[in-house]
Amino acid sequence: MRSPQHTQEWILEDTDATVFDSHNNQYIYSKLFSDAMQPTDLKAFYIRAKSIHSPDDITVTTLITPDRFEVFEKLINNYQGPISATLHINDTPEKVEILERLNEMYTRNPLMRKYVDVHLIVDSFERQFNYWRNVARFFARTKYILMLDIDFFPCTDLRQNLQRYPRLLGQLREGTAALVIPAFEYEALDEGRNSDYFPRNKNALIRSVTTGHIDMFHKIWLPGHGSTNYTRWYSSEQPYLVTDYNHSYEPYVIFKKDAVPWCNERFIGYGANKAACLYEIYLSGIEFWVLPSDFLIHQNHDYPETTRRNEVGSDLYMTTELIDLYMTTKLIDTDIHLQRKLNKNIYANFREETCFRYWRNALALGTWDQPRSNNAKQECGKIPGFLEILNEVEY
Repeated sequence: MRSPQHTQEWILEDTDATVFDSHNNQYIYSKLFSDAMQPTDLKAFYIRAKSIHSPDDITVTTLITPDRFEVFEKLINNYQGPISATLHINDTPEKVEILERLNEMYTRNPLMRKYVDVHLIVDSFERQFNYWRNVARFFARTKYILMLDIDFFPCTDLRQNLQRYPRLLGQLREGTAALVIPAFEYEALDEGRNSDYFPRNKNALIRSVTTGHIDMFHKIWLPGHGSTNYTRWYSSEQPYLVTDYNHSYEPYVIFKKDAVPWCNERFIGYGANKAACLYEIYLSGIEFWVLPSDFLIHQNHDYPETTRRNEVGSDLYMTTELIDLYMTTKLIDTDIHLQRKLNKNIYANFREETCFRYWRNALALGTWDQPRSNNAKQECGKIPGFLEILNEVEY
């Protein structure tokens, strides 16, 4: 019988060497991101940051489309830390002009040259948000990441503020916690355009909330961010645990890069993608802790009319009734309406499938009755018929 070491050598000898050829990256990427629509041309580190970052730093992972370059540069200038960004461009003649704009920003902005990695995806498919998120995360070069939408502005020095909570940092290092940063937006579109005037501390933010200028992000769709419990956050001085989780919850979170599941890539277009990503993270046993002093504010910006119709609530898991409301106000068109309905059905199936997968895995490992499975028990118990099936199975 071969020893394990000998077996490994035999496997390598018998494997097509082209798989490991550095010039054959697209073949490798097609496996790494195998649930994404293919073919897709991924160029990792199309732009590579010149700085070598501390592995214990927090990399912002984000997604860029060509109409977001302005807010992307604001994020670079504000964060001044490692950023891993996926840029998607449609495979059309316009891609030459878009890349010229990107190069101009890189040439002009020393902070971009210092801190930012850009991974370029060129294909002909509609937006595959979770595929793009996975790319940005996979190529991030620190242990911890902040999964952030490009048009959100971190208003506080969150990396410095985290040092106040050594116990929470310990959980982050162990890979058992995700840290929630509450998100806000201006009520009036024009007030939220210039981040130079955004509040920079919690007291200033609360004053703006009290006067009605700022409120929680997307308050029209409470399940999206309501689990953060904004009423509690306004008076909290210490981190607190999310206890009223909702499967539509989609906060902006910091977590250990290699400690949580990847975002499922089956969702194409608008609706449910981010909620599904965070749902599986929660199901895996990660505790969500809300940071008491840090916050994000949405940077309002102009949209082309068709983009605005398509992107209203683009990351929300919306009810059919809310979709119908948007349609009657002509904020989204019929194609987006159907797209969201489809993703709603896909998400319902995904939740059920993921629950049974986690239950079977925990059963095999003998961990179903351990604390790490509490989140899965709580959420999967909400799926009709799940508990009845479990009660029929001896385990």
